[in-house]
Amino acid sequence: MEKKTGSRQGIGQMAFHMVKALLCAYIVTGILLLILTLLLYKLGLSEENINAGIILTYVISTFSGGFVMGKLAGTRKFLWGLLAGAVYYGLLLLISLGLYHSLQGEAGGLMTAFLLCAGGGMLGGMVA
Repeated sequence: MEKKTGSRQGIGQMAFHMVKALLCAYIVTGILLLILTLLLYKLGLSEENINAGIILTYVISTFSGGFVMGKLAGTRKFLWGLLAGAVYYGLLLLISLGLYHSLQGEAGGLMTAFLLCAGGGMLGGMVA
């Protein structure tokens, strides 16, 4: 692949960077959900604790994806992190639709999850 000069990079290269960032975010998601499952099994966590753990998983995962995307993008890191968080949420929504054939939860909860994912990604990009 040819690297373009200047601060602009090719669309294909940025798409490849996005795939890397999302892969990182979903690996972190898997690890954190595995830890949460083990904690549920061993400690018998309450529903409130599980919900807090899932929210924390969203934020940490999208933060890591946004961080990777920000490092790879080099410029406008917060925007690329925001985009990584939004795409993460979009894929999460598509997977949920594929499994359940409907949206699980209320519109307010879905919007909150989107804001958490986009915000986590943006924060990761800003830190990068």
